[in-house]
Amino acid sequence: MEDINIKIKDREGTLHDIVAPTDMAMNLMEVVRSYELAPEGTIGVCGGMAMCASCQCYVLSQTDLPEMSDDEEAMLAEAFDVKNNSRLGCQIQITPEMQGLEVELAPES
Repeated sequence: MEDINIKIKDREGTLHDIVAPTDMAMNLMEVVRSYELAPEGTIGVCGGMAMCASCQCYVLSQTDLPEMSDDEEAMLAEAFDVKNNSRLGCQIQITPEMQGLEVELAPES
């Protein structure tokens, strides 16, 4: 059991230092929801199936992330406010390798 430290900037610009568990098979979107960093019903609308982009975030750190799946890439191709560092939070598993991850939640579209 190992917790990691990550930083999440919410949609109002507030930076949150978060302790996230690596032993619960959570993804970044679930961590955002559990810490209530976005209003209910505005993040993870599709339940983490890479079908809505409500959990889009911008990766600010140099953390090595797994390659983007075809589903994630296709969803981001249709999303608003996409940048070169955009990822779907539901597709980023919380593992020990995510230590130091820094992200900013994309605007609600």
